[in-house]
Amino acid sequence: MGSPLNIWKKKNSVKTQAPVINVKPYLEDDERVDTTKKLDATIEESNLEGERIQKVLARGGVGSRREVERWIKEGLLSLNGLPVKLGDRLKEGDTLSLRGRPLRWERFGIQPTQVIIYHKPTGEVVTRNDPEGRPVVFKKLPKLLKGRWIAVGRLDINTQGLLLFTNNGELANRLMHPSFQIDREYAVRILGEVSEENLTQLKEGVQLEDGMAKFDDIQFNGGEGANRWYHVTVTEGRNRLVRRLWEALEFQVSRLMRVRYGPIFLPDGLGARQTHELTQKELDDLLTFVGLPTEKITPMFNAKANQPSKQRGASKPRLQQEKEREVEEMGRGRFNKKTTKQDRRPSFSKQRKTRT
Repeated sequence: MGSPLNIWKKKNSVKTQAPVINVKPYLEDDERVDTTKKLDATIEESNLEGERIQKVLARGGVGSRREVERWIKEGLLSLNGLPVKLGDRLKEGDTLSLRGRPLRWERFGIQPTQVIIYHKPTGEVVTRNDPEGRPVVFKKLPKLLKGRWIAVGRLDINTQGLLLFTNNGELANRLMHPSFQIDREYAVRILGEVSEENLTQLKEGVQLEDGMAKFDDIQFNGGEGANRWYHVTVTEGRNRLVRRLWEALEFQVSRLMRVRYGPIFLPDGLGARQTHELTQKELDDLLTFVGLPTEKITPMFNAKANQPSKQRGASKPRLQQEKEREVEEMGRGRFNKKTTKQDRRPSFSKQRKTRT
């Protein structure tokens, strides 16, 4: 049997229509009960014996387990005033410091994994605090009762679209680690006509200032006049990679939007600055995709998490949408041409109040 990542790539050579790919059968009710019992037992065991420092800090998104192990070897971590040794565990009441600064590690206790999709608009930066005073994405997110949101990857200020957040540091690390080679799909609008030679060169590789780079896939997605829309896929997370590849061939990117991260698509109907919390089935698929055990969750933030996502597909021309809307409104009586001026009710602002 291959890994979940290889299975997903074989089954999904064509873009699917669901927000999250189903890479395995969903758990039955009795399996969910067993999973919940295992999680409860892990929480009870960790409270009694403590957890390894690497695991706690990785879950909190402070650093990956390998990074934390390196910090321990370099003597950057201290536990209750003493240098941390490999294998040390954190228990209730312990104090932990990194480079002399205390860490509130209690916030990173075992908790159900939560993942949300955020539709980032242009003009916002992916940081917690911006010295220039620009809007930041973290201020738009729902509040967590415990822990903190960790951004999965980044989008530059001029790029909009899908941005993932989770409270599970291990999940975030696996989604971003280069060894998993998780692909990202972008919708990009190009100014100018792109030749077949250009497309071939972008697929084979272009020399950038930080090394060779390429698109793993390019699909034409329509366009009129001087603008052309393409859907491109990359497996690297280098800064501004999509823009730099097009600009290396002297094409201007007039709009860039991320529409997919791994098995997760940007749901149709999710407006800018809105969030969608993954449902139980969607979260099961994502955890299985990166090789983590599934968990039972309870949606906390918005009603959209319990609503089925709209099917993805080509949008209708705007003129056709307006015509259909007008027909629908006429059916409801909003455009009744027989209505006379005397039959119409004035608005409340125009009604005069009579004094008694």
